[in-house]
Amino acid sequence: MNSVEFEVISNVGATLRSPARARLAERERFRAAAVQLAWDADPASHLVHLRAGVAAGVAEGAQLVCLQELTLSPYFAVSDRGPGPGWAQPEPLDGGPTRALAAELAVEHGVYVHASLFETVPAADGGPPADGRGYNTAICVAPDGSLVAATRKVHIPVTAGYYEDRYFIAGDGGFPVVPIGGAQFGFPTCWDQWFPELSRAYSVAGAEVLVYPTAIGSEPDHPDFDTEPLWHAVIVGQAIANGTFMVAVNRIGTEDLGTGTPITFYGSSFIADPYGRVLVQAPRDRPAVLVADLDLDARRDWLELFPFLTTRRPDQYGPLTADELPTAPNLSLQRHRRGR
Repeated sequence: MNSVEFEVISNVGATLRSPARARLAERERFRAAAVQLAWDADPASHLVHLRAGVAAGVAEGAQLVCLQELTLSPYFAVSDRGPGPGWAQPEPLDGGPTRALAAELAVEHGVYVHASLFETVPAADGGPPADGRGYNTAICVAPDGSLVAATRKVHIPVTAGYYEDRYFIAGDGGFPVVPIGGAQFGFPTCWDQWFPELSRAYSVAGAEVLVYPTAIGSEPDHPDFDTEPLWHAVIVGQAIANGTFMVAVNRIGTEDLGTGTPITFYGSSFIADPYGRVLVQAPRDRPAVLVADLDLDARRDWLELFPFLTTRRPDQYGPLTADELPTAPNLSLQRHRRGR
């Protein structure tokens, strides 16, 4: 069984000032950790690595440890074949292995643990569809083992190497915000990162920290196009525009699962603050545990100086709810074909 040596990257002890602070901070800082890891085809080894990553975050004093998208499984959406026996099958939220592991780790270490799973459609929602699809669901478990958040991915990518529409149903549970350790958290997932409407909706609902479990890397049909700088920039930009901390936890390694079109995930997990400053960032290709102290009142300071939320014009935003794209002579957009 192979071991993994994590690089611990921390901003603990750093004195990063809130530039817009005009009055004293009112709350304690919140310490969060994110575990960047490659999927291991040996389930036992993969569990050992996940446990070690969580333990490393806890050893640094983290109150919440965040894990990557589809925590226990490969990124099976690299294939367009869809779910099937022995390949990619959803698990129940209640009683499934992902929630069980998160609860076990949360109780063992006395911290909150965030994870991600391929969730089967429960009977209350009509039960599993004939094509076997389910939800891409992020969860957070409290130190007592109870479930405090379960948020289904809203936006589903449709593109080469990321055939998520073959596996996942779009979530419609809105933008739930949950209190954790004195902070307000939202738990969207990966492709949701690219949509400014989503981060704004969470911010309006009071979210101070958004956590994105992620699986993103190379483009099979554009092998020379490195999207990592764009991915990074759009998340940081939304942190600024919405006054939120961002925790983006990606995976590393190359996965193809016999498809012949491998994806190399580019890691680079990071935690950014409401000013767009990157507090900690992981390398592209190595396991890492990120640990950051979040100055929660930085959101207050920034949005008092630049009051984006209170100067919104919702009465002017009608076009944002239009279902179809406008026709333009210089665009050749095919709806539900490209994107991730």
